[in-house]
Amino acid sequence: MSSPHEAFVRILEVLDLLEIEYLVGGSLASSAHGIPRATRDVDFLVQLHANHMDEFARLLSTDFYVDGQTIRDALALGRSFNVIHFATSYKFDFFPAGTDPFKRTELQRRMFVESAPLGGEPVEWAVATAEDTILSKLSWFRAGGETSERQWNDLRGVLRMSGPRLDREYLAAWAARLGVADLWQRLLSELPSSCGAGY
Repeated sequence: MSSPHEAFVRILEVLDLLEIEYLVGGSLASSAHGIPRATRDVDFLVQLHANHMDEFARLLSTDFYVDGQTIRDALALGRSFNVIHFATSYKFDFFPAGTDPFKRTELQRRMFVESAPLGGEPVEWAVATAEDTILSKLSWFRAGGETSERQWNDLRGVLRMSGPRLDREYLAAWAARLGVADLWQRLLSELPSSCGAGY
């Protein structure tokens, strides 16, 4: 495996083999629903259980830097962990869903697309919905001190490209629960009038 695309495909194969429920979020999700941009990492939301950990690490260890103990510690603490592709230094971040209501809802609502987000031949992969991508990025934007122009531009892109198809009731309800209702309203206020027709 000599490319990020091949590394991505291998991770998808392992997740499928172990029947680990997942979705891709972050910048790949916002690129899928909005305006594409380059990224040096991929974010996965996973429903990873203790019985998966050793086999997950073993199957990836040939081509990735992966530490089984780090994974166990991360799951015990409900924190993220990453694996790094040896050939390209491309990073794949994994966020355990655990019992978090929003993360579990994201997984239930995930959608499958067929494309090549990192180049190469198209492949089927699960991605967060546009609504959940917005909610997650709003939460990250707030947690990061509301200073990331890149995150905000990703949000603008999703809103402009997917706006007419968004479930606004769902967005408003979860934005309130996640404490980002004001940011959602701020984002809506930036929607050009030409993009808001029928929205």
